[in-house]
Amino acid sequence: MKVVILAGGLGTRLGEETEIKPKPMVEIGGRPLLWHIMKYYAHHSIKEFFIALGYRGEVIKRFFVDYHLLGGNMSIDFANGRIDRQDESEDWMVHLKDTGQQTNTGGRLKRLEPFLSEGTFMLTYGDGVCDINFHDLLKFHRAHGHIATVSAVRPPARFGGLVFDGNLVTQFTEKPQIGEGWINGGFMVFEPEIFNYLKDDNSSLEADALEQLASEHQLSAYRHEGFWQCMDTPRDKRLLESLWLAERAPWKV
Repeated sequence: MKVVILAGGLGTRLGEETEIKPKPMVEIGGRPLLWHIMKYYAHHSIKEFFIALGYRGEVIKRFFVDYHLLGGNMSIDFANGRIDRQDESEDWMVHLKDTGQQTNTGGRLKRLEPFLSEGTFMLTYGDGVCDINFHDLLKFHRAHGHIATVSAVRPPARFGGLVFDGNLVTQFTEKPQIGEGWINGGFMVFEPEIFNYLKDDNSSLEADALEQLASEHQLSAYRHEGFWQCMDTPRDKRLLESLWLAERAPWKV
């Protein structure tokens, strides 16, 4: 199974931190969010990644080169200059693909078509984490036989919630899920036919492909009631950071 991670966006709402790095490289617990996403996929034995690069793509390339060369233990023989590396940090296959600075989401995926035309593959954005069971997601997708499946999640409320008994507050919920409404959580499964709905760099995965698939009854929704959180704002980053540091991160596996 291959997974595409769209990692070329600007992330302007995160402020000055994304002036020097792409959004997926913003760190949570000392590691880029991109790394967190990949570790969670790898936990489900999905270990071949196509990273669609755009804005400041060199930062992502440099991270993986250093991560590969410097990860794990090593012994250095100064007499002959030999370096013996042990304990490979990960058993991943990572393809870093430049997909253009201004390319839209669908266009980035379209550029990867030559590498993904053989069968089912997965895709996500580089700015969110979850505790979805990807084995169950894939099983759901195959059982329904549609071109695409999205993970439907309930978005977190922006503010804390209060539970009343008359005029008394009986419970304070710090960041509850809203009671109604679903959104695309970004963890998707596609068949190669998805490329028929994408034309060029200007294609939008959401507006051009997913909306058309929905109108043709070719888009399934896997409802996920568990944890999901994107990282759009500094507030989101602080929440994810606090969960990680408190050892309460649902995506930590």
